[in-house]
Amino acid sequence: MSKAAEPRIPDPSRWKALAFIALAQLMVVLDATIVNIALPSAQTDLGISEGNKQWVITAYALAFGGLLLFGGRIADLWGRKRTFVVGLIGFALASALGGAAQNEAMMFGSRALQGVFGALLAPAALSLLAVMFTDAKERAKAFGIYGAIAGGGGAVGLILGGFLTEYLNWRWTFFVNIPFAVIAAAGAYFVIREPSGARNRSPLDIPGVVLSTLGLVALVYGFTRAESAGWSDGLTVGMFIAAAVLLLAFVVTESRVRSPLLPLRVLTERNRGGVYLSLGLAIIAMFGLFLFLTYYLQIVKGYSPVRTGFAFLPMIAGMITGSTQIGTRLMTRVPPRLLMGPGFLVAAVGMLLLTQLDLNTSYAAVILPGMLLLGLGMGTAFMPAMSLATHGIEPRDAGVASAMVNTSQQVGGAIGTALLNTIAAGATTAYIADHAARATDPKLLELQAMVNGFASAIWWAVGILVVAAAVAAVLINTGRPGTGAGGGTGGAASGNIEGAEGSEDEFRIPVVAH
Repeated sequence: MSKAAEPRIPDPSRWKALAFIALAQLMVVLDATIVNIALPSAQTDLGISEGNKQWVITAYALAFGGLLLFGGRIADLWGRKRTFVVGLIGFALASALGGAAQNEAMMFGSRALQGVFGALLAPAALSLLAVMFTDAKERAKAFGIYGAIAGGGGAVGLILGGFLTEYLNWRWTFFVNIPFAVIAAAGAYFVIREPSGARNRSPLDIPGVVLSTLGLVALVYGFTRAESAGWSDGLTVGMFIAAAVLLLAFVVTESRVRSPLLPLRVLTERNRGGVYLSLGLAIIAMFGLFLFLTYYLQIVKGYSPVRTGFAFLPMIAGMITGSTQIGTRLMTRVPPRLLMGPGFLVAAVGMLLLTQLDLNTSYAAVILPGMLLLGLGMGTAFMPAMSLATHGIEPRDAGVASAMVNTSQQVGGAIGTALLNTIAAGATTAYIADHAARATDPKLLELQAMVNGFASAIWWAVGILVVAAAVAAVLINTGRPGTGAGGGTGGAASGNIEGAEGSEDEFRIPVVAH
């Protein structure tokens, strides 16, 4: 029997490793929302101006989004375990700097450093799962847990951020990352055993690193700026043009260099491409909703930060159930498109309920079932999406393929926040213009206009989720894991055969024989 045909013995410590990988992923996802809750208090303490406050969020988003592909390639080059541990330690140090910040410069710098180390950490975590869990059923369980955390961690951040800000101090929203990172780094160092022969030791593609980083930074900043300055702002338009030129140059470069940062084979396989696109669209819809519901519950309903966080619990429960129960149990029995497509549609139904928001909307009758359905659908869809992101991938490309998942999420989040916020603002302004003459209470009119704006933007989110479902149904055509059935393309099949020795056994995911 050839070496490639011999099944690799699973790592006996893989489930312990999953616990530390999941803890690190939770920390990164928490950080995306926990700082939002603390921002008003931090702004007051540090004297951050109204015009500069966005940089607490933007500095992180630019560094994280811009460096993700580079971080994924570093994971393939250095080794995923080493990259994972370095990312955790760096993230902890950057968090300590943020918690100790004495002025806005320290705060912005710490957020940028968090983004840099997060860009190392996130793709390394996902690619470790890809190379450690090879059995189809175990892989389904592992990615079910990871998907639940990736989807629901943001809502947990709202709860934790509310508690820390309300009962301790905003600085603890940074300091809380330190124990997470230390425990995860120590556990990873002693427990994780990365499979041998899975590194990509090709020379680093410097032109690809520069073009992709600058292109993604320009794209994320363009959407971030559009939210505050408008879509017709000169710098906003300039950023979008620069992003298009840089990313086009990046694609051309990657098609010509011998050792590309992002091998185009990672993108052109239709199943992976379908995952990246549908996941990015779903994140657009979801990020906007987080923002609107947070404002609605606190400003319109008068909820405290802690109560607002707890109001999101049904969404978390739905995500955990959809990911670990529905998705995990069905992933090895049905093709992924039959989980992702219906999952996004169920989420769209939940979103549809939330278009009914008004000043007197009942939480129990409308918001709770809406969030439950949204979480259930997203959790069911996220789990196979996370697993399929490394569909048929060569071990040497696992890091950069994992980085593409995070990139689609990060760019989707930036687009969602800017696009849906702009739609909501436009609808709010139009409502005030139409009703100002008949209004007797300016404050009431303002609240009614705000809620009308939220509802209008949520309608767009419903449409985006329907498009995500259609993309998943049309582009993703692989069979259920372990069967080799279904559609698929030669890219997946040949990818396994061309990879390092034993790669077909290391990745028992659907491939199609010619």
